[in-house]
Amino acid sequence: MKLVQISEKISRNELKEMSKNMFNHIVKAVVDIEKGVIIVDAEMHSDEEQMLLESGSNQEHLWGINFYPDKKIEDENFIEFDSMINIRPKQGNITRGIENHNIQKQIKNIVYSLVTE
Repeated sequence: MKLVQISEKISRNELKEMSKNMFNHIVKAVVDIEKGVIIVDAEMHSDEEQMLLESGSNQEHLWGINFYPDKKIEDENFIEFDSMINIRPKQGNITRGIENHNIQKQIKNIVYSLVTE
């Protein structure tokens, strides 16, 4: 797993390399919208989530996404808001998707600042 933060960004080419070992050429990631970091390169979102929790992140700020690095970063389909860890009835999110558009926007802003073409 790799932690992506402002001091150590990740390129789309790095994500492409990671995706070769993953299902359907995707890269699973978890975003901490409070700390502005992303963790990538694990088989399951829950493994990434656990690593962030162990490093002090709060559950309510962690959201699972998938990258499709064959797409360009600004492409609508580069980020997929889909993960089992996103099912949170207490936070009003009852599906695997991220229903709150403000959270989606926060995630996109973090991704756009940390993933380079």
